[in-house]
Amino acid sequence: MARRDRRYAYGPYTDGPDPLAPPVDLRAAMDEIGRDVMEGSSPRSALQELLRRGMQNRRGLDELTREVWQRRSRLQRENRLDGTLQEVRELLAQALDAERDSLGRQDTDDARFREMQLDALPSDTGGAVRELNSYDWQSPDAREAYEQIRDLLGREMLDQRFEGMKQAMENATPEDVERIREMLDDLNSLLANHAAGQDTAEQFQQFMAQHGEFFPENPTSTEELVDLLAQRAAAAQRMLNSMTPEQRAELMELSQQAFGDPRLAQSLAQLDAQLQGLRPGEDWDGQGRFRGDNPMGMGEATRAMEQLGQLDALAEQLSQSYPGARMEDIDLDALGQHLGDEARVDARALAELERELQRQGLFERAPDGSLQLSPKALRRLGESALRDVVDKIGARRGERETHRSGASAEATGATRPWAFGDTEAWNVPKTLLNAQLRQAAGDPRKLDVTDVEIVETEQRSRAAVALCVDTSWSMVQDGRWVPMKRTALALHQLISTRFRGDDLKLITFGRHARSVELGELVGLEGAWEQGTNLHHALLLAGQHLRRNPDAQPVVLVVTDGEPTAHLEPDGNAVFDYPPSRETLRATVAELDRITGLRASFTFFMLGDDPRLAAFIDDVARRCGGRVVAPTLDGLGAEVVADYLRTRR
Repeated sequence: MARRDRRYAYGPYTDGPDPLAPPVDLRAAMDEIGRDVMEGSSPRSALQELLRRGMQNRRGLDELTREVWQRRSRLQRENRLDGTLQEVRELLAQALDAERDSLGRQDTDDARFREMQLDALPSDTGGAVRELNSYDWQSPDAREAYEQIRDLLGREMLDQRFEGMKQAMENATPEDVERIREMLDDLNSLLANHAAGQDTAEQFQQFMAQHGEFFPENPTSTEELVDLLAQRAAAAQRMLNSMTPEQRAELMELSQQAFGDPRLAQSLAQLDAQLQGLRPGEDWDGQGRFRGDNPMGMGEATRAMEQLGQLDALAEQLSQSYPGARMEDIDLDALGQHLGDEARVDARALAELERELQRQGLFERAPDGSLQLSPKALRRLGESALRDVVDKIGARRGERETHRSGASAEATGATRPWAFGDTEAWNVPKTLLNAQLRQAAGDPRKLDVTDVEIVETEQRSRAAVALCVDTSWSMVQDGRWVPMKRTALALHQLISTRFRGDDLKLITFGRHARSVELGELVGLEGAWEQGTNLHHALLLAGQHLRRNPDAQPVVLVVTDGEPTAHLEPDGNAVFDYPPSRETLRATVAELDRITGLRASFTFFMLGDDPRLAAFIDDVARRCGGRVVAPTLDGLGAEVVADYLRTRR
């Protein structure tokens, strides 16, 4: 059987997202967003900040924007716009030198008269070229140089409006020039009828059939043709706007000499006027400052102005600062064209991240219309916070927290996969079966932690937990705001997943205290507020414990200051510093009432205030509670470990 010759071609994958690219790390993204939200940013701002910073070795929008502006600056810093004028001046000088050399070898009155004609030429290049239009050249080299000026002007003017025309018109014949004039006449007629509201579909088809070679972009309708031409014409106008008045006047004068016939300039001027009327929204008045050493011709300079316009549009898209901005707005093809394929990949990865975050339902609309973290997002943040806490607990003690089984639980008859913190007995048959099934699938390991199934037990005791967290300004000022929130996240996650029967109440206290939901606490912004109203917090904690009379009462207090406010019977908060007798008396009285409920107290003291230390020691002895002085990094681990100790 004959062997078939197969050939393969390799190239970049462009049909949608790269199927071999690493998956979007939503967990890492949510960690970063959650950190910013806990520091006071709105979810929308936190998401935008993440996109600006970038992640996973991918450049963010800020870095891409910086590269766009660098590219823009380099384009202006390295080039200048008078390349055509410079080339015309050089050709004119070459023609005049050759003509004077030829006349100098002639000893006739006619030669002297011609020399006088050349000496009387206008000083500006445009005027000199115009005056020489009717001059009878004696030198063939001079005549050829002058003809090159007219051809150069025609080719540059066409190259401004039509891509690749400069090369196509190299060594153009009079017949080629006449075909260009016919195309321009037909084009102006087509646009005039289109502007008048006529149906130009058939006329457009005829135009493309006759002149399609001049439009390699292959537009499919008059509207597309207008869009294409208007962008180039607007860039050509911006190029003229960027020149000095003297350069602009000189170039306009020279344009009348294109191909030795002013009709080309007139047709192009008519074309520009029609395009400006059809597309007034294009940037016809802009300009750019070019100050480099590399002279660009008219066509090249027009393309440079187009690039500046594209870079400006990219910078706006990357800024995402306009109403309704989306990552899908970014022109990935233009970004790749100007900054390379890697920049396109980075921007696409960010767009996929934004799309995936929204698809996964990690954000939702609040009743007031603002964007907020969804319960699913809060769970993910809680998982991350709890995971960090677990790592710290293990590192601190050299072992993991354990839960002793026994009279507190009884088997339900079901099993479930083992998770951190579980100490229930293994279901050995189910564990071994899982290991056998995994080995049959090709995994050579004898036993893996994922194989372990434990006997599910029903908890016969439950706890009512009040976590009271200080939200006074000192918590924000001294960098304790985010650790406090992550502590609440970790504890909430542990209780909602491992101890579902427990009832956790989150209570914040500054000048006043209030019960909050987890999402509200995570998004809580720090505010300047005097007062640490532990009295009010204990009042709310006591109400929560009394609503759960069958549960073990647990009170956890996180604070960095002694109580400086208390609640009056009329509901007003009274602030005093140093703490007044009334504040201390009210706080201790509420503490005694909760102690009467046989509650377990733990006070987490932040900072090294000696007055706070003395107060906390006194109240802990009074209620039989514990005092823990954790570092900020270890706050979450201490709170969770203390909760687990109390539950045992």
